[in-house]
Amino acid sequence: MSLAIVHSRALDGLAAAPVTVEVHLANGLPSFTLVGLADTEVKEARERVRAALATSGLEFPHNKRITVNLAPADLPKEGGRFDLPIALGILAASGQVEASRLDAFEFAGELSLAGDLRPVRGALAMALALRHGRPSQRELVLPATNAGEAALVPGLAPRSAAHLLDVVRALLPGDAAQPLPVARPPEHAAPDAPADLIEVRGQAVAKRALEMAAAGGHSLLFIGPPGSGKSMLAQRLAGLLPPLDEPAALESAAVLGIAGAFDARRWRQRVVRSPHHSASAVALVGGGSPPRPGEISLAHHGVLFLDELPEFARAALEALREPLETGRITISRAARRAEYPARFQLVAAMNPCPCGHAGSALRACRCSPDQIARYQSRLSGPLLDRLDLQVEVPALAPASLAQAPDGEPSAAVAARVAQARERQLTRQGRLNGALSAASLDDHARADAAAIRFLQSSAQRLGWSARSYHRVLRVARTAADLAGRTEVSASDVAEAVQLRRGLAQSA
Repeated sequence: MSLAIVHSRALDGLAAAPVTVEVHLANGLPSFTLVGLADTEVKEARERVRAALATSGLEFPHNKRITVNLAPADLPKEGGRFDLPIALGILAASGQVEASRLDAFEFAGELSLAGDLRPVRGALAMALALRHGRPSQRELVLPATNAGEAALVPGLAPRSAAHLLDVVRALLPGDAAQPLPVARPPEHAAPDAPADLIEVRGQAVAKRALEMAAAGGHSLLFIGPPGSGKSMLAQRLAGLLPPLDEPAALESAAVLGIAGAFDARRWRQRVVRSPHHSASAVALVGGGSPPRPGEISLAHHGVLFLDELPEFARAALEALREPLETGRITISRAARRAEYPARFQLVAAMNPCPCGHAGSALRACRCSPDQIARYQSRLSGPLLDRLDLQVEVPALAPASLAQAPDGEPSAAVAARVAQARERQLTRQGRLNGALSAASLDDHARADAAAIRFLQSSAQRLGWSARSYHRVLRVARTAADLAGRTEVSASDVAEAVQLRRGLAQSA
């Protein structure tokens, strides 16, 4: 038989589109041609496959004209994932394995020159795509390193292989076949002990803002001088959040797997990403060719901490505006378009001025009003409009810190957060921070006094309609933490106070 067909998948954003690997052997001038919009990494498979077959004791048809087509031809193919399908197609077309058995599987794996199978990116995305659209009940065959990751998908039993010969033996006819082992999910590591909120003395307002952010999924900005505890507070947000449920954990792991950053031992643990302020817009929101997810997508269902917020490039910060609203990011290029989820919880920190001591009671600020205004203007109004909580974190003298009473441990706060989240999910199916403006009237019911107070505050402070709605969402979270079904004036007052940090520090 001179034609063989092998099934695989190519990454297309978070999707894993099916790819048919067609291998044809013909008489003629010996050659090895690979077509189907393959990038350089895929084309290099010719040399890897040739060497892997030779060192594994298998026959490479040197005297044949070999044509490999990766269909569909208009779908870009990248990476080394097609090494294994191409090698199996050559073996089937040359009669060394039974071609009819290939249709029961989908293959992916990079080959070493010795025939060992190396891991590929996006194994979990492939497994999810196979589970959602498996018309012929095919089984997935992956390198041993990836198979455990794919086994996390419920209802899927991927096969694990360490070497090309393992796959060849599994495709032998009749009783001679040696089936590949079914992969098992890896053991989950015990979560690292999170930093506890009780270690932060004082800063009662900032702690309350942290609790509100965790309970409602709100974005949060801390403003204060150096050493006031902004980073300490931000690092404790993840410890207040409940573990991920299975669908959210699979989404988070799939995005991390595309970037090669998923660790199966940390299954269902929330991701915390802390990019340096020198990160570019592409590093934050994604990009490149082919498009790759950025930090906001890698923090999907987790926490994105941006320290020294005004020091980030203006273009990078402005690129956050759309995903903060929609929870998704679309990366468009001339030849490709990719969409990634980006439902992250933003917590940011900044100084009030270049020297950092504007408004501090401990040290005098040496910045002029014009310098302070220029520094704070690095954050545009539309971006600040999208930050639900903007809280001042004042500097505290060591003596007052020593006398400050111990706060609550993270476990106690996390219990309240979990109860408030459960109320929101039962009532509206999502957190308050993700409520649309249209659904606020139904779910953020406020009494007449609360509405009057909110409207007068919005008029006095010059808020936009977006700011008005965001304060109402935060007030709804305050009511949920208190167990109230209706938003009261006190909830609105607290939400208003927790959104005036930058104005107070100026």
